[in-house]
Amino acid sequence: MYAIVEIAGQQFKVEKDQKVFVHRLQTEEGKKVAFDNVLLVADGDNVTVGAPAIGGAQVSAKVLKHLKGDKVIVFKKKRRKGYRVKNGHRQSLTEIQIEGIVASGAKPAKAEKTAPKKETKKAEPKAAAPKAEAKPAKKEEATQDLSKMTVAELKEMAKAKGVSGISSMKKADLIAALS
Repeated sequence: MYAIVEIAGQQFKVEKDQKVFVHRLQTEEGKKVAFDNVLLVADGDNVTVGAPAIGGAQVSAKVLKHLKGDKVIVFKKKRRKGYRVKNGHRQSLTEIQIEGIVASGAKPAKAEKTAPKKETKKAEPKAAAPKAEAKPAKKEEATQDLSKMTVAELKEMAKAKGVSGISSMKKADLIAALS
């Protein structure tokens, strides 16, 4: 039985009792961790693929130790310019041992932490007469708002309305075209 699980931003194919080096985890040595983002679980011929993750699937592991990876030399050079830079890098890693793969039945930890969302009430529609009066005021406000907008925002609005030749227009021309 194996699973493909996302750990610290990377995907790993893991099996039970396998040791894996992953990016540094914020867990102390000797502690157990569980990964809920399981993308695929295969048990013989039975393969379960998530969309994108399998609900209820979980991979449990134990943190063995924190360490640094091998040194990688980063050398940059531009020929005939006298530019040379040499840097070294050692990645911080965590060694974990996979203790078990649960295909289903695990409770997702994220579901417990989320609180129920409050519903917002929608505003009731107003009578038809006030809407008719409000339209001329909105046009005046719209022209004032256009003068406060940046040229980039005006160009986006003009592009959405299908105005041609906006790349060479100035702010005043864009406001006139949109009004």
